[in-house]
Amino acid sequence: MNVSSEKTGRQIAVLRKELGLTQNELGERLGVSYQAVSKWERGETLPDVGLLPDLAGVLRTTVDSLLTGGEKIMNYRGKVSVSDMREGVGCLKRMGELLGKDNPLYRHAVDGINEKMNTDIETAFSDEKLFECFVAEALIQNLISGSYADITDIRNGFKTEKYRDIACDYAARYGIV
Repeated sequence: MNVSSEKTGRQIAVLRKELGLTQNELGERLGVSYQAVSKWERGETLPDVGLLPDLAGVLRTTVDSLLTGGEKIMNYRGKVSVSDMREGVGCLKRMGELLGKDNPLYRHAVDGINEKMNTDIETAFSDEKLFECFVAEALIQNLISGSYADITDIRNGFKTEKYRDIACDYAARYGIV
């Protein structure tokens, strides 16, 4: 985490003002002078580490949010690739081939996907564009869940421009670009 006293100070000032507190009132709640609060807000100094939890509590935020100036910290849970997503969706197709389409394991997996996603995934097994739609959906769900994907891999991993663009939009939304 890159801490900037200027960003932290701006965040403290914004949150303090949103709560309608003066520098003096914030200082009183924390047991520090209004001058100390003023120095934080101007980015001259950072609050003492021991004060951060109380400061975050008074300002109704988190210590992370204070120290990053309100910027979201991305803690990725793992890296995924378009080829992994393609292989994963393909494994479901392969499961039907190996176990048989009437096998309860396969049927429950497919029926569950179809019901939850209001779709027919088996159609995707024979339609390349629809298959890519499911690959994009699998990738997007991983991004939403906190996984990381290389943007170059996303740009190069799709044949269908529409799904590539949608996946890139989600990557940007989740801080990957």
